[in-house]
Amino acid sequence: MKTTSKFFIALSLIISIVATSCKDKKEEDETPPTTGGSGGIDASTPVSGYAILSHLPGIWNGPVTSSTPLGGYPEWIVDFRPVSGAQVSAKNELDSVNNILMGFFIVKHGGSYKMAFRNGGGFAGSQRIAYAVVDSISETVNNYFYRFIDFKAGKNRVYTDVLFKDDSLIMHVYTNYYNSLPNPQTHMLWKAKLQDTTSTQPAITAFSFPQKQMVKDFTSTFDSRTEAIYYSAADIAIDPYNEASQPYLGQTTVNVSFAGTYTPDPAKKVFLMITTQPLFSGFTYLPANLKYRSRYVSLASTDNAFTFNYMHPGSYYLYTLYDANGDGAFSSGDWMSSNLTNTWTLGVLGTQSVNTMVDFTIP
Repeated sequence: MKTTSKFFIALSLIISIVATSCKDKKEEDETPPTTGGSGGIDASTPVSGYAILSHLPGIWNGPVTSSTPLGGYPEWIVDFRPVSGAQVSAKNELDSVNNILMGFFIVKHGGSYKMAFRNGGGFAGSQRIAYAVVDSISETVNNYFYRFIDFKAGKNRVYTDVLFKDDSLIMHVYTNYYNSLPNPQTHMLWKAKLQDTTSTQPAITAFSFPQKQMVKDFTSTFDSRTEAIYYSAADIAIDPYNEASQPYLGQTTVNVSFAGTYTPDPAKKVFLMITTQPLFSGFTYLPANLKYRSRYVSLASTDNAFTFNYMHPGSYYLYTLYDANGDGAFSSGDWMSSNLTNTWTLGVLGTQSVNTMVDFTIP
């Protein structure tokens, strides 16, 4: 087989992993912005769960078991990086309607300082945002455990266990399904392995991360609520730490086109995958660099643009595939972009526009 055929087939296999994950269901020199000051705390102030900030940064990847309509999938890739001296965040999309922003940060609550966990975003066309605060901690050598419970309703409503052991991260979310069960049951279980820490180093250096700074004062934020979860449009409007107010992050818009001889079927999918290191050196495939996958999304072939919001500053590479035969496996006859060096750099709070053209048929 010719060398060119080999590397195009190799790339098709790479992004077929993304297709499986999505399941058809959906450094610049700028001074980083602050998050509003230290909040009256300093290096000597006790912060419950503070050590979790040291364990989170990096690209993590592993299978998900879920009781949600999205179900489980063999890979979920999360690129956690600092966005301030006292916060780590990651944004992910599965498709145009399903996405999540997770963040861990220092808050003031109940008269003391502690770690909080924010997670939520779009789900099947609706929004859901949940907040939790650390209430249980166990830290021993190579074994670090943190439990986060609903700020207002407590553990019986929803809680998340986060365990770090060697190079593994296990995140286990429990819920009582809108108070329909007497006790919380598994909502999602993610068992991940640490893939890379080099991509997060510029942010760690820029913020002298981690530092003891108050990101949000949640002293009375949830007093009038029965739970720290936001569902309705009215609720989302009063989200105490909405996505638009997250610091440091930027966005990249990917514009997708097809060469003149390629006419996409509106029922088929296009997959975009973003990495922090290239998957090819010339025509040579670098399988070890799969660990640098950072963001990915599944789109309808009629979507000619997609914006990756709340994206970490840094350098990236883009790979594009169109599932011409509709089997979700990306095989011979599928289409892709022949541009294997589509790269750009996103600055702090920056915006970028990147073009990609589907112009090659996989042999």
